[in-house]
Amino acid sequence: MPANNSTSRFSDRVENYVRYRPGYPTEALDVLKNDCGLTPAHIMADIAYGTGIWTRLLLENGNRIFGVEPNAEMRRFPTFTSVPGTAEATTLPDKSVDFVTAAQAAHWFNRPEARREFMRILRPGGWLVLLWNERLIDTTPFLRDYEQLILTFGTDYKEVRHERTGVNEFFDPQPFEERIFPNIQEFDYAGIEGRLLSSSYVPAPGDAKYEPMLRDLRKVFDAHAVDGRATFEYKTRVYFGRLAR
Repeated sequence: MPANNSTSRFSDRVENYVRYRPGYPTEALDVLKNDCGLTPAHIMADIAYGTGIWTRLLLENGNRIFGVEPNAEMRRFPTFTSVPGTAEATTLPDKSVDFVTAAQAAHWFNRPEARREFMRILRPGGWLVLLWNERLIDTTPFLRDYEQLILTFGTDYKEVRHERTGVNEFFDPQPFEERIFPNIQEFDYAGIEGRLLSSSYVPAPGDAKYEPMLRDLRKVFDAHAVDGRATFEYKTRVYFGRLAR
């Protein structure tokens, strides 16, 4: 599937996304509170929120959330105000929110157009917060073999990795800051398979590579699992700053 098909490429992976994608550590929300002055009174726009993994932390903080998500299958899951829109055209009113956030999503955006839209909907002095769970690829033998499996069977993996995102393009000419926190997931084999199949860059059922990929995944798991479980390690990266013309 082409990398620019960012709206529909997750449509057949929603159930696995809900069940197996990592959450965000509470320290990420603490950044917004301690460094950006977030209070429950602030109104927030969560852009391309997917199934609401990050949004739930904001709701638990008591904030009013406008979720903007172009994928109809993803929008089946929210328990907050959801609108069909994109980062480049949110449909939200001018100067209507205090924070714009995007978790595991900004690498899909057209950065110049999204920045203009964020500037439009943010109130003066408003904050932009971008987050990613960055899966580590070489800290353990399991993670190294899992990465090799994706390189072998992935469709457009190298093209869509979020590390290619020029974060500074969202904030320039203003400065921004970064915070990094550890994050982990521990799974049995079913969870490892579900986590793999939640990714948009691996073959789906019916693809000729699908069954060989799962056979190799089973081998990777059996080689490295401890007491029937294997662990994904992540760095949760939080970028934040104010936007200004």
